[in-house]
Amino acid sequence: MKSSVVETSAEHIQLLAAMGHDKWQCWRRTIWLFAKYLFMVLLLTIALALSADFFISFQTQSQVMTQIEQVPPTPVALVLGTTRWHEGRPNQYYRARIETAAALYHSGRVRGILVSGDNASIYYNEPRFMRKDLIALGVPDTVITSDYAGFRTLDSIVRAKKVFGLDEIVVISQRFHVERALFIAQHVGIRAIGLAAPNPTAPGLMKTRVREVPARIIAVFDIMIDRPPRFLGAAESVKLRSLPDESPISILPP
Repeated sequence: MKSSVVETSAEHIQLLAAMGHDKWQCWRRTIWLFAKYLFMVLLLTIALALSADFFISFQTQSQVMTQIEQVPPTPVALVLGTTRWHEGRPNQYYRARIETAAALYHSGRVRGILVSGDNASIYYNEPRFMRKDLIALGVPDTVITSDYAGFRTLDSIVRAKKVFGLDEIVVISQRFHVERALFIAQHVGIRAIGLAAPNPTAPGLMKTRVREVPARIIAVFDIMIDRPPRFLGAAESVKLRSLPDESPISILPP
């Protein structure tokens, strides 16, 4: 009797061990399949991101100029905004854009400058500082137009077309940003070329370029769904330097 009880207990323990082993094997297979599919999704996401990044650069490479002498005469330059300060220090991206815009104007290749940036609150006003710093570099206030609703690159480009009536522009920013802006301009019907402002030598350049990759994915998605800007509003004119023997004029939207 005692031997029978021992044998039964041993069999029961073996059965429980087998069940536990089978359950662990099932969990292992589940975890392995989950990790496999997660890895595949990650690879696909990276592939799509790099494809979007490469596609935008490839599509716009012939439109990006690096020297002012390469820029054909164009009525208006659009300067894309960014913060004037970064981590308590002057933002070198901002400074390069402003200096490039001023140099382009003084070359006589554009007759007006549209500064477009974020003015989401009374405490943050990119266009106001852009105008002020352009004036400090000798650009007349009478040829600077401010777009206070350039919350995103998409907004700045679409508003240049639909609010300010521009069909032809020179876009000024760093190259990686210019390429995305030109891609958007292609799809909203603006003839645009880009003038790449110099990249700063700051250590954060690589980090900034990496952030551009998801921004390009979003840009492609925005174009696919025809996303509108956050705010359009009433039509506005763009101020231009008058030609010889001509009164000061402005471009009026249709």
